[in-house]
Amino acid sequence: MGTAAARKAWLGTLALFLIHGLVVAAWISRIPGVQISLGLSNAALGLSLLGMALGSVTAIPIAGALINRYGSRRVSTLSTYAFCLALNAPGLGWNGFTLFLGLVVLGATAGTMDVAMNAQGVLVEKHLHQSSMSRFHGLFSLGAMIGAMVGGIVASHHISVQRHFLIASIVLLVCSIPSTGALLDSPEHESRGHESHRLPLSKMPRVIWALSGIAFCVLLSEGAMADWTAVYLRQRFEVGPATAAIGYAVFSATMAFCRLIGDHVTMRLGNVRTVRNGSLIGAFGLAIAILAPSVSWAMPGFAAIGIGFSIIVPLVFGAAGRVRHVSPGAGIATVTGLGYVGFLIGPPLLGFVSQFVTLRGSLGLVLALCLIAASLAGFLREAQPAPGAWNETSPFV
Repeated sequence: MGTAAARKAWLGTLALFLIHGLVVAAWISRIPGVQISLGLSNAALGLSLLGMALGSVTAIPIAGALINRYGSRRVSTLSTYAFCLALNAPGLGWNGFTLFLGLVVLGATAGTMDVAMNAQGVLVEKHLHQSSMSRFHGLFSLGAMIGAMVGGIVASHHISVQRHFLIASIVLLVCSIPSTGALLDSPEHESRGHESHRLPLSKMPRVIWALSGIAFCVLLSEGAMADWTAVYLRQRFEVGPATAAIGYAVFSATMAFCRLIGDHVTMRLGNVRTVRNGSLIGAFGLAIAILAPSVSWAMPGFAAIGIGFSIIVPLVFGAAGRVRHVSPGAGIATVTGLGYVGFLIGPPLLGFVSQFVTLRGSLGLVLALCLIAASLAGFLREAQPAPGAWNETSPFV
C-alpha cells in the first residue's frame, strides 16, 4: 500500500470520526427538548434511551463479522451513510415507545459505524507505522463539541427537532461521500489469516476481558455525560436549554483538545499510566460536578472529566485491535460491544436510579466506575504496543 494512499485514508478516517461526533451531538443536544415536547419523566426517558442500547448491542457483533468478510472500508462506507440518515428516526417519535423505536435504528447504525471506523483506524496505523487512534477519536470529540454548540443555538432559536435533524442529516451525508472514497481496503491476509475471528466468552483472553471492563466503565461514564449533563444542569440549577447544552460542549471541548495531543502524551507516559491517571482525573472531575454549588462551579468539573476520559477509549480500542492471535475486527468488535453496553445502558440506568436518589446522587455510581477502570489499567501491558509507541512490557511504564 502506497504512502500517499495511506495518508489519504488517514484524512478520510479523521473525517469519519468527525461526522460520527456531529451526528451523535445533534441528537444529544436536543434530548431536553424531546423530553419536554413528549412529556417524559426521567424514568420514561431512560426507558426510551434503551432503544439505542438495543440497536447498538445487536449490531456491533454483526459489524465485526461483516468487517472480517468484506473489509472495514466497505462496512465503514455503508454504515456512515446509514447513520447520517438514521438521525431523523428519533425525531419522528410522538411518544416514549416510538422514540424507543427510532433510537433502535440510530443505535444500530451508530454501533456498526463505530466498529468499522475503528478497524479502519487500526489498519491505517499499521500502514503509516505511527499511533493515530487518539487523534481519530479527537475528531469525534471535536464533532461532538461543534454539534452540541450548534444544537444549543438551534434550540435557543426554537427550531423544531425534526427540521434540525433533516438538515443536519443531508449536509453530513453529502460531506461523507468524498471521505469514504479515501479509505483503505483490508489486505486479504488480515481478514483471512490464521487469527481467530470469533471470541466465545468461555475462551476469551483475559486481556480482552480487562479491556472490555475498562471500556465498559469509561463508556458508561461518557454516556452519562452525554445524555444527562444537560438535564442535570437544567434540573439542579434551573438554567435554560442553551446554557444546559454548554455543559456537554465544555466536556467535549476538553476531551477533543486532549485527544488531539493524546498520542504524544501516551508516548511519554505509556498506555498504563495514561489510562490509570485519566480514570482518576475523571473521578476528580465528577466529584467537583456533584458538589458544585452553582453552574459556574460545575463547568470546571465537566472540563476535568473530559480531560480524564479523553485518551482512555482510543487506547483501549487500539489495544483491542492488536491482541495476539485475535483478528482486529474480532478484538475491536468484542471490546467495543461490551464497552458500549456500558455507554448505552448507563443513561437509562442513571434515569432509574435518579428516581430514588436524585440525578445528582446517581452520578456517584459513575465516580465509582472510574476508580474500577483505574484498577484495571495494568492489563494494557499484555496487548501489543501501537506503532511508534513504547513497549508496554517495559518495567518503566
